[in-house]
Amino acid sequence: MSELLIVGSEQDNTRLDRFLADQYEEYTRSFLQKLIDQGNVSINGISVKKSGIKLKENDEIAVTLPEPQPLEVVAEDIPLDILYEDDDVILINKPKGMVVHPAAGHTSGTIVNALLYHCKDSLSGINGVIRPGIVHRIDMDTTGVIIACKNDASHNCIAAQLKEHSITRRYYAIVHGNLKEDEGVIDAPIGRDPNNRKRMAINHKNGKNAVTHYKVLERFGRFTWIECRLETGRTHQIRVHMASIGHPLLGDVLYGPTKCPYQLQGQTLHAYVLGFIHPSTGKYMEFQAPLPDYFEDLLKSFANHPQDKNKRIKSMKKIIAKSFHRGDLYRLLWHCCAILLYIAAAMRLHETGIFIVLQFHLISRFH
Repeated sequence: MSELLIVGSEQDNTRLDRFLADQYEEYTRSFLQKLIDQGNVSINGISVKKSGIKLKENDEIAVTLPEPQPLEVVAEDIPLDILYEDDDVILINKPKGMVVHPAAGHTSGTIVNALLYHCKDSLSGINGVIRPGIVHRIDMDTTGVIIACKNDASHNCIAAQLKEHSITRRYYAIVHGNLKEDEGVIDAPIGRDPNNRKRMAINHKNGKNAVTHYKVLERFGRFTWIECRLETGRTHQIRVHMASIGHPLLGDVLYGPTKCPYQLQGQTLHAYVLGFIHPSTGKYMEFQAPLPDYFEDLLKSFANHPQDKNKRIKSMKKIIAKSFHRGDLYRLLWHCCAILLYIAAAMRLHETGIFIVLQFHLISRFH
């Protein structure tokens, strides 16, 4: 299969390998390099074998690609955590590490393989044999709710809502650092990273419109628990946007620190709400996927982190010293009660939320 590409003005003086990588995002650089080495790429009718050749505007690049091998997708008896199902749609709570549809390197064990077994022939065929029923997806290491469609009419209806940005999509995430603002909006276009095809990036020249709303749920000093609401659904949108403002997701080695202080499998991101207009009834429906265990365990560990506890205790010591200096016995007694509550909570339970809220309520009331 041969394709002819024309070099545009904006691609003038671009290296051949970079040009091909931009044109064929679905292929790896090593695959494209192999095409060049084997003489399957020509410039203005002349076969070339050097990837570093600089191209000029209006150059004609002929590329001979191997015929694609058909990928057989088979039904697999994989358990699904089904949140809701009817004749039109099925909503699934996707676990971490599970790919949505088959692709290179992931030909089995996907959501699609499981759906084929569970739904048999009752899946929409609009996205072809590789993605039956799939109308949107979330990353392999992102958990949470995803919708699949059982017929073409439902598929078209949900796809239209996605295009119109009318579907409700809210995510929980844990990010590095302490966000200064309680909430905010990131409006920045996202496109392929020109320096690393595995990454996306803020790309004002060639990127697509992308808008993410975020809200702080709780601060832990070193990390912040946030809720994100998507207007658009670009690849890696939340991961790219939060990294762009200096707060990458915990565990995200692609956009954040390469070393993670916790043993995590990818980014700490969970799609916890999906809301849409039902294709048949016309009624709004909304579904939630409970937080996975690892996410809840992280939140508990943050709340009980020694560093954070020490900061709270030091703060209370200062308040008590100030009260004692003033001779305010009544105030001093209340602060002592607050510390006792805090110590009791730390010794007895991980779930210290009620005790800590009461503790700060007492302090704020009498300070």
